[in-house]
Amino acid sequence: MVNAAKQASDGLESLKIVVTDPIISRFEDRLRADGGAHHWDMAAAWTPERRLSALAGADVVVCSSLGPAEAEAAGRVRLVHVTGAGYDKISFPHLAPSAQVANTFHHARPIAEHVLMVTLMLSRNVAAADREIRQGQWRTIATADDVPFHPVLADLTLGLVGLGSIGAEVARVAGMMGMKVRAVRRNPSAALPQGVRLDWVGGNHELHGLLAASDVVVVTVPLDSATEGMIGAAELASMKPSAFLINVARGPVVDQAALYAALKERRIAGAGLDVWWGSPTDGVVPPAELPFASLQNTVLTPHHSGHARITFEHRAADIAANIGLLARGGELLNLVPRPVRVT
Repeated sequence: MVNAAKQASDGLESLKIVVTDPIISRFEDRLRADGGAHHWDMAAAWTPERRLSALAGADVVVCSSLGPAEAEAAGRVRLVHVTGAGYDKISFPHLAPSAQVANTFHHARPIAEHVLMVTLMLSRNVAAADREIRQGQWRTIATADDVPFHPVLADLTLGLVGLGSIGAEVARVAGMMGMKVRAVRRNPSAALPQGVRLDWVGGNHELHGLLAASDVVVVTVPLDSATEGMIGAAELASMKPSAFLINVARGPVVDQAALYAALKERRIAGAGLDVWWGSPTDGVVPPAELPFASLQNTVLTPHHSGHARITFEHRAADIAANIGLLARGGELLNLVPRPVRVT
């Protein structure tokens, strides 16, 4: 442990750090990597009252969410470090004006691999074949005329709705497998991310054309006022009846009722859902208002597509680096803008 005298000579400020995220808490050794003699409160399992008391003296809060009461309690906080990319669960209006907010990523490759896995599961009827063989049925093209031949990935066109870090990595990995990749994005004239090659790119106003041309549609856009309900009944109607929708963005980007109807009526071939329209805290699994689990043309996962160990190891390293920069008076990385309040 670095003693206070040594820390002062190195220009390191001692900070009080409160960690409330239970997942990143499992990487405590990596969070402490800057070696500073900071005071750490690993508060994920604490009572709400004890956590509020700790937040009152925090210089740094490491969290996945920070509600109004916690944000107000952290009145002297200088850095709120979100443990993922999304910061929609941070109550910015209740934060001290001087507080900076940073995020971290490193989930793009695991999510891209998940997208390809689900594409293969849907296009090769893996879930149906698994159910059948467990029931003692052996159905292949050799035993039943209604069993379709599989496509290979190079037969398929993948359409990306969004080309941020996740969309770009999906494009890279899909391209490696020979898929034709198309995309729409807010600014179609912007330079493509490094290593991304597209067969076509258009603006969001060309979404219907993308949907009509794609065998697999992958939704990767962030949730905001412009993207909520972006994929609705009209958009689903633009898709091929043989096409699949995979959502790894946020549930509300896709209209829940419209998607359920399209799947139930087989107006699209299937869907892979890793994101939902609520949380399972009320005991409803999957967290949706409609019975997606009753549909046999779906692959359903619990928002875990990015949950590779390497994701959290790298995230903890980012957080540790920013804590070190704050302690040394350096310029912080991955800062996010505070939303402008409209009055």
